[in-house]
Amino acid sequence: MSKLTERISELARPLAEKMGYELWDVEFQKEGGKSFLRIYLDKEGGISISDCEHFSRAFDPILDKEDPIAESYIFEVSSAGAERELKRDSDFQRFLGHTVEVRLFKNLDGSKSHIGKLISHGDGKLVIEANGSEKSIDKKEISQVRLRISI
Repeated sequence: MSKLTERISELARPLAEKMGYELWDVEFQKEGGKSFLRIYLDKEGGISISDCEHFSRAFDPILDKEDPIAESYIFEVSSAGAERELKRDSDFQRFLGHTVEVRLFKNLDGSKSHIGKLISHGDGKLVIEANGSEKSIDKKEISQVRLRISI
């Protein structure tokens, strides 16, 4: 996390918890010449549009008062989503046994994408079970890990 997203997280987390939400992630990115501040929330049973609106309305005055972003930006609040990205050790621990898609920087066994059940993480490796066998992947080779909805 950058210092800016860390600061936004520090400001947003207490409000999110007070409102019964979990702050999942904060992003600040430029897209098409515009800057976007995105806050992702979660809660048991999922986040609704109404939840996003309530949080946005409550957090907007805090952003205005603290003014952590010098440039103009678009502020968005949304659900972490069913196929959310896993980033922190706590994310991986929470979703052990769930199906994930692991995207790699370069091919491994002929593919940059591997889907399987998350078996373990740690010691610089991620282990998934796919097609009846375990696959150990170095974390430095991983570009992204997302939950995957099993059909």
